[in-house]
Amino acid sequence: MKPQTHYDEFFNKISFAEKEMQNTEFDSCSFTNCDFSNGSFLSSLFTNCVFTDCNLSMTKFNDCQLENISFKNCKLLGVNFSSCNDFLFALKFDACILDCCAFIGKKMHKTPFMNSSIKEVDFSNCDLSNSSFKNSDLSQTTFNNTNLRGVDFRTAKNYSINPEINSIAKAKFSLEDVAGLLPYNIEIE
Repeated sequence: MKPQTHYDEFFNKISFAEKEMQNTEFDSCSFTNCDFSNGSFLSSLFTNCVFTDCNLSMTKFNDCQLENISFKNCKLLGVNFSSCNDFLFALKFDACILDCCAFIGKKMHKTPFMNSSIKEVDFSNCDLSNSSFKNSDLSQTTFNNTNLRGVDFRTAKNYSINPEINSIAKAKFSLEDVAGLLPYNIEIE
């Protein structure tokens, strides 16, 4: 099957819901008010794309490459990002709902998670070093064997981190959230 390629295209109010796409390339594309819910992408490539006001709940990205992708005000319930290709994996989130997603084993250095709901997400075995959870809710989110060095939690809320099983050196916390963490070489601001 010949790969389908989309370059610098704008998709507005398009429904990809419950559709399956394979070997599709999207380079420098913008998606606005699109519905991808319960859709499936297999072995596809997204590069320098922006998703705004989209519903990507339960979308499957099996063996997909997601390189420099921005999600703004998107709903991404239950997406398993663990199944994405690791090569050049880089995402940005602003004002998104990421509840029940999985990022198990992903390398996500300097990833911004801004103003988002990140409830019941699994970050086990992730490298989130120097990422930021600015104004985000991390209720019941799992950090297990996670590299959290230099991560900014100062304005995040409802997180629970066990420093015995996670690396938190140079992580940043607000003063009211640091009880008992001082021996772990954290920064308080």
